[in-house]
Amino acid sequence: MDALDQPRGCILTGRFLPNVFRMAALAGVCALQSQSVVSQERPGITHAPLLKSELPNTPGQEVIVWDTQYAPGAINPRHLHPAAITFHLLSGTGVWQEDGKPPVTLHAGDSLFVPAGTIHAHWNPSTTEPLRFLEFIVADKDKGRAIPQPPKN
Repeated sequence: MDALDQPRGCILTGRFLPNVFRMAALAGVCALQSQSVVSQERPGITHAPLLKSELPNTPGQEVIVWDTQYAPGAINPRHLHPAAITFHLLSGTGVWQEDGKPPVTLHAGDSLFVPAGTIHAHWNPSTTEPLRFLEFIVADKDKGRAIPQPPKN
């Protein structure tokens, strides 16, 4: 029998098992709290972090990827990002509108690049289908999130 044939893993018994349950419960509470904080940003909009990592050999820069979902009719009003952002639709239909430009309708498989500082809004025009897309951001560390803008008169 070589090293690859050896059994892997371990069985937790005795005094270690209650600690495992405590850690699992704590992880579940933390996950629920982080999910609820994220979903409180805008009604009907959730952001699940897929990746947040410092860029190698680029001090102070990070890459962030969000899995974002909009319930039917959900709207993210005028805002900007201090960094460029790329949207890629996974499912549903979404509308993006930059200030001073006509709205753009995107469907599953479409992507849109929005330059840094561009004031825009986006929404799910459907009354029945959710919208899901990925957001790709490369930004100064902790500076990639949206900055709300006042309503346009």
